[in-house]
Amino acid sequence: MKRFHVHVGVADLDASIAFYTGLFDAEPTVTRPDYAKWMLDDPRINFAISRRDGAVKGIEHLGVQVDSAGELAEVYGRLEAIPGPVLEEGATTCCYARSEKSWVADPDGVVWEAFLTTGDSTTYGRNPDFAALASPNAAAGNCCAPRVEAPVEAPAGPSCC
Repeated sequence: MKRFHVHVGVADLDASIAFYTGLFDAEPTVTRPDYAKWMLDDPRINFAISRRDGAVKGIEHLGVQVDSAGELAEVYGRLEAIPGPVLEEGATTCCYARSEKSWVADPDGVVWEAFLTTGDSTTYGRNPDFAALASPNAAAGNCCAPRVEAPVEAPAGPSCC
């Protein structure tokens, strides 16, 4: 059975753990000095947060986590059918877990991963180079969103908020 995945960058890990623990009415299933994860069944989601120096706060990436190699092959088949590049990362370490994964970006540059977790890791790991997924519509400033050009600055004027 597939599980939706959301990864959010946060400024204050302890405050965010307290907030999401209250929101989900559940303690994190994994906590590290720079990371926490909730594996929830209602709603069925792998929700992770991390505090990384210099990283942009907010949604970092989205994903589909699978429970078996067969499900991963099914999702990989759908990724290959979508127009645009697929970044096949393969076996990797990310977010204190070993996994097999591939990445795509939607037309606006939102990065999605499809992955099968194969075990735990004592290290956080790192994100791959998303340059191959670059989109001219990518969101400026997102740590995981591929970019091909600098964002256009808005004209000076009053803000809405």
